[in-house]
Amino acid sequence: MTHRRIGVTAMAVALAAGAGQAAAQFEGETLSLFNWSQYMDPAIIEGFEDEYGVEVVENYFNSNGEMFAKLQAGGVSQYDIIVPSNYYVPRLVESGLVQPLDHDRLPNLDHLMDTFIDPDFDPGNEYSVAYQWGTTGLVYDRDELGDMPASWSVLFDPAVNPEAPFALPEDAQVTLGAACAWLGHGYDCTGREALEEAARLVLETKQRDNFAGFIQGTPVLQQLVRGSVAAGMTFNGDYLFYKSEDPEGFENIEYVIPEEGAEIWVDNMMIPAEAPNPELAHAFIDYILRADVGAQLSNWNYYSSPNAAALPMLDEVLQQPPITPTDAEMESLTFIPSLKGDNLQFLQQVWREVESR
Repeated sequence: MTHRRIGVTAMAVALAAGAGQAAAQFEGETLSLFNWSQYMDPAIIEGFEDEYGVEVVENYFNSNGEMFAKLQAGGVSQYDIIVPSNYYVPRLVESGLVQPLDHDRLPNLDHLMDTFIDPDFDPGNEYSVAYQWGTTGLVYDRDELGDMPASWSVLFDPAVNPEAPFALPEDAQVTLGAACAWLGHGYDCTGREALEEAARLVLETKQRDNFAGFIQGTPVLQQLVRGSVAAGMTFNGDYLFYKSEDPEGFENIEYVIPEEGAEIWVDNMMIPAEAPNPELAHAFIDYILRADVGAQLSNWNYYSSPNAAALPMLDEVLQQPPITPTDAEMESLTFIPSLKGDNLQFLQQVWREVESR
């Protein structure tokens, strides 16, 4: 895309002045951010604080379910920004836990890639703006298991992994999706018979002697390095981030997209319904949508940016697997469906039975 150079200097001065005036109105305020751990560059927070004269307080969650429960328990009036995954967006909207966005306060919204504009889970981006996207795949220790197939069989087939300890996430749709995929129903299965069959498989898996428990995608990486588990499910960006921090510890730990199908996801910025500072929250969302800030975020946390304007500034490592899936992998990736009403209640009922037995 080309831009006219006429009046650029004057326009830049005007924009800078406007930005300065906008920032001044928030002087001394506090923004409360509720986010996944290891997902925000501290330098971005510092830059926002310096530019706007505010303080940012960060709190963390390890699963969408934990975030949802915290909001229901009073967090809806404590946090200004939350970062749920795509399939939780409709639940938050239907529960009245989030508020519509004011697009007039988000001039950088048009930086988003077409894929993340007007998504099925939030038509018109009425409530959400894409933050980062990635994949959920299989991670395993090659020292313990040898060279394994790119398959969920590592978790669900005792003949493939009879002894090495392994874990599953406690997120219902993530784990049941993997079980559905292994059973041949596709990762995005929604049929009741398929979900019941997947739940039975997870129950059988729980009863195996080498099942180490439900461990979320980020903590399981730490357990792999310690040797507490030899396989689990995790996120591509977390895998590469930890590998860059500890190359020796991750030398023999592999991340793969199972051939039966896996999850592609996008995490989104949303504003709780009773956020203390919704105007400052809009300013933060628009700050993240800046091209340079979007690139800085991905270059720090190793996830893919939904920001088209940021793509030319991304590090080379982000433009290849495991961060950018291959064409073949993309064909096997699907978004987790956003369940509502009776279908959501059925899923929750099935998962409660899995957890309680």
